[in-house]
Formats: sequence, C-alpha cells, structure tokens
Amino acid sequence: MAGLARAAETLRVLAWPGYADEDLVKVFEKRFNARVEVTIVSTDEALREKLSASRGGDFDVFAANTAEISRFVDMDLVEPLAPARLPRTREQLPRFRNLAAIPGITRHGRVYAIPYTYSEMGLIYDRTGVAKTPVSMSALWDPRYRGRVLAYDGSSHNFTLAALMLGIRNPFRLNDAEFKRVTEHLIALRRNALAFYSLPEESVELFRHDGGVLLFANYGTQQVKLLRDAGADIGYIIPREGALAWLDCWAVTRGARNKRLAEAWINYTLEKPVSSALTDRQGLANTISTSLAERDRKLIWLEPVEDAPRRASLWSRIMSGELPGKF
Repeated sequence: MAGLARAAETLRVLAWPGYADEDLVKVFEKRFNARVEVTIVSTDEALREKLSASRGGDFDVFAANTAEISRFVDMDLVEPLAPARLPRTREQLPRFRNLAAIPGITRHGRVYAIPYTYSEMGLIYDRTGVAKTPVSMSALWDPRYRGRVLAYDGSSHNFTLAALMLGIRNPFRLNDAEFKRVTEHLIALRRNALAFYSLPEESVELFRHDGGVLLFANYGTQQVKLLRDAGADIGYIIPREGALAWLDCWAVTRGARNKRLAEAWINYTLEKPVSSALTDRQGLANTISTSLAERDRKLIWLEPVEDAPRRASLWSRIMSGELPGKF
C-alpha cells in the first residue's frame, strides 16, 4: 500500500447512494494520493448498462448484489481478487469471511467479490394513513390504497416480487406461462401505484409530500432511517411471505487501470470508521459489526434471473401503459 501513495492515479468507482460519501472519499484520496471519480446508479439495469457498454473499461471498482456479480462473472467482466491483499476482510463477521459459502461471488476456487452491506426489502407504511398494520406485500395491490402506493422502478425485482405474491415456486426462474401471469399482475400494480421511484431520497419525498402510505422498500432499512430522520411516523414489516434480500459486494472490473488501487478502496471501505458510517448515516447493516439487531425473519436472497433482458423489455412496456391484451 505504501507504493500507492507515491503514484497519482484516478480511481473510477461505480456505486449506490451512500456507498462513497464525499468526506470519506477525500480521506482515501489524501491517503493514497489518488483522485476518485464516483458514479452513482439507482437500478440494477443502469448498473448493467454502464458496465456492459465498455466491457467494464469505464470503471475500476463497483458495488453490486450477489446475483448481479454472478452475471458479471459469466460475462467475464470481473477480475479475480486476492483476499490476502485485503487484510481488513479478516475483521469481518464469520458469516462474511466464508466466501465459498456465499452464492455468486466465487467460481472454481477464485474470489470475485467481497461482501460490504446487506438489507431486506420490507414494507414501509404510514401509521396515520393505514388503518391496520399490513402483514403481506399484497397490500401494494389493495384497491383501498390506489394512488397511494410507492413501488420501485426496477424490472428484475418487480417480476420476482410479483411472482412471489402469485405463489410461483421459483420467482427467479419464470416460464412463458408464468411470465404472462406476472406481467398481468404488474400491470395491476402500475394501476394501483402513485409513482415508481429509483433513488431512496426520491422515495422519501414522494412518501412525505405526495400522499404515499405504502412503500415497497427496495433499499430496506436505509429508507426506514431516511424517513424517520425526516420525522415521518412510519412502521416497517417483514411480510408473512418473506422479504427479498440483497447482499451488496465490491468487485474489480476486468478493465481496471490499477487493480491494486481498486483493492485498496475495497480494503478501505472495510475499515471500522467507514463501515460504521454506512450504518450510522444510511441505516444499512455492515459486515464487520452487529450494530443492527438481527431479527427472526424469512429472507429470500436474490438469485440470478432467467432472462434479465426479457424482464427489462416487458417492464418498459408495462410502464409505458400498454394494455394487457398486447402482451
């Protein structure tokens, strides 16, 4: 790491909101005499587009959930890592040190990503606007809340969520008949929704100022914290059918200009002050402490989906307002 401090380099980071705050970036820049360019994404689709456009050449290090990491490994867009060059991983909780046991981030004995943060996608509700505490994500489709539902603008997660609501056995692997059922269910969600958000801050504004009472929390506890900090009187539940959950990891692209600087960034984010800032500021769990209480809950960890482009294409048509008979 000492050698890095002598070379002025540019590190290109592709991340989610809250993963690369300006003050923390400045500390890294000073320590390693480097310039950091941060690009923020708000959907998995945007992440795929940015990485695929240049075969990873536009970025050095990025954050993605395990299902997406597996996809990028298949596309040969991710560089294998050497955990021995990431000493902070030895300080992570045991469940995150056993990398081989985490689906999607290892392949043939090689490590392609390091866990960073995780959350479930629960349901947020306005205590003053909902007469009875909801117990199921099916509340998003309840006609009583028409025009007051806020959902996430992302194809993969929405198809999986709708499939889960329909009782489909494997919501990550839909056949043609199931695609038709799920598409119709998502059309119904679009009709019931007030709006579809991308960024967590956007969801807070819509919830507080535009009449939302139910919110599918794609960012989980991050949105809970943002809303409570803003003074919203909300409740948060893990639905009875379970909640989709994600584990975001850092990975290095095949096009990285300086792999060792990218590895230095990953190692830096695992330092206690940086990981703790993620929890304190964003309300997200980190991988080095148990500061967020673990609850008894049914979590459904994200898996690679059967056909992401098909989901994205159908979602675009759903959002454009096409009628069910045209699908």
